[in-house]
Amino acid sequence: MKIITYMKPSCGWSNGVRAIMRKYDLPFEDRDIINDSEHRQEMIQKTNQMLQPCVEVNGKMLVDVSGEEVEAYLLSNSLVNINEKEADVPTDRACESETVNVKFKP
Repeated sequence: MKIITYMKPSCGWSNGVRAIMRKYDLPFEDRDIINDSEHRQEMIQKTNQMLQPCVEVNGKMLVDVSGEEVEAYLLSNSLVNINEKEADVPTDRACESETVNVKFKP
């Protein structure tokens, strides 16, 4: 299986995708879209959008996905077997530092 990811080096969503790769011990190419403009342009060209993470699995592009969604895709397409091991970071959210709480006055 060939997996290429287009992600930020530090991002809750990206780290969630990486956690799924570790959970299933999957080799993948991690393309940095922040520090490498060629990787960012390649992602935009392949997906026609700028949101990340994007994960290409055997030529099929999963766009703007969480680790949870990547895991569901891999399982539903029988690319991995069910694994009861827990992911080592959350696979379905942004980093705490990226979360903004907005409080409205009554």
